[in-house]
Amino acid sequence: MFMLTNRQLFYQHLAQTSEMPLALEIEKAEGVYLYSNTGKKYLDLISGIAVSNVGHRHAKVLAAIHGQLEKYMHLMVYGEFIQSPQVQLAALLAANLPSNLNSTYFLNSGSEAVETALKLAKRYTKRTEIISFKNAYHGSTHGALSVMGNEELKIPFRPLLPDVRFLKYNDAEELNSISEKTACVICETIQGEAGVILPKDNFLIQLRQHCDRVGALLILDEIQCGFGRTGKLVAFEHFGIIPDILCFAKGMGGGMPIGAVISSREILSVFASQPALGHITTFGGHPLSCAASKATLEVLLEEQLMEGVAAKEQLFLSLLKHPAIKQVRSKGLFMAIEFENAAVNATVIGHCIENGLLVDWFLFCDRAMRIAPPLTINEQEIRNSCEMILNSINLAMK
Repeated sequence: MFMLTNRQLFYQHLAQTSEMPLALEIEKAEGVYLYSNTGKKYLDLISGIAVSNVGHRHAKVLAAIHGQLEKYMHLMVYGEFIQSPQVQLAALLAANLPSNLNSTYFLNSGSEAVETALKLAKRYTKRTEIISFKNAYHGSTHGALSVMGNEELKIPFRPLLPDVRFLKYNDAEELNSISEKTACVICETIQGEAGVILPKDNFLIQLRQHCDRVGALLILDEIQCGFGRTGKLVAFEHFGIIPDILCFAKGMGGGMPIGAVISSREILSVFASQPALGHITTFGGHPLSCAASKATLEVLLEEQLMEGVAAKEQLFLSLLKHPAIKQVRSKGLFMAIEFENAAVNATVIGHCIENGLLVDWFLFCDRAMRIAPPLTINEQEIRNSCEMILNSINLAMK
């Protein structure tokens, strides 16, 4: 009997998100490496887009998953049963975050976390206006898309949420638009898909002050930059502020799907009444995902992975020198290598992948290459990566 290959099945039966997917067929992943069905080895510099922060298939994460499998998987919708993986993870998060971030609502993804945070802010403040920033990315579901700061990706799906306004990131003057009508301001601590844009000149401190002045809630989206990627558990530690609501996902699960909205018990309590079940999820806080997430956080803390991030960042920066590189923006192991234009970037990325180095670009900055390796990457792997990038640039410049 004739059997279709996985590649044929991929194109025939799997919904596609682009006309030219990478279509690498990966059979195994371990540490910082991916292995294709042909035996080709790829050094992973993007971690599944900032997901595998502790590396692929970390032994402690696998052990936690296997241990939970022996007990139970799904039991009941979120919030009804006392489940050890959920409560133990929530307690560990609270112990390692500022005191006001002491209550967690677990979800399945970053987009779900954003949807939940927006609902929560509107319910708590009884206001409707939401403020976001140009070039912000918060996910692709309807509410998350509504606060995305890129019109090209939004136009085909309108109408979206009403009463959403956009300000320029890093423009302190525009913060005066935050008013008593504003339910919340949602902001990436570091803008990701814009190409790793860091806050400047105390911008986040001023944002915090404007929110406090009018009673608006500040939501920080750390879905991509959180969970150790910048060398801190949360990136906002670098910038002297604390949000009212924090969104996590991606690197939180050690490779398993999970998201979270973290706030104060007072704020999150509004989901419990008027109406009851103000937000519900069937699979949010899945026991396997929570077990994996707790193990991931323990690895970050016990193996001191975050403490080594700054030195690894500096090594990358010292090696990534080339006339074709216009700028390298970074905070920890969250980096963007910017070239003259998108064509150069695409050519360099193509050569990198062909030669066994997995890199990527940014949705709203196609002239920049994304670098976000597992935090477990070692010095020699960084040196090898940079050599491959520089060789790929030289090939692209011919």
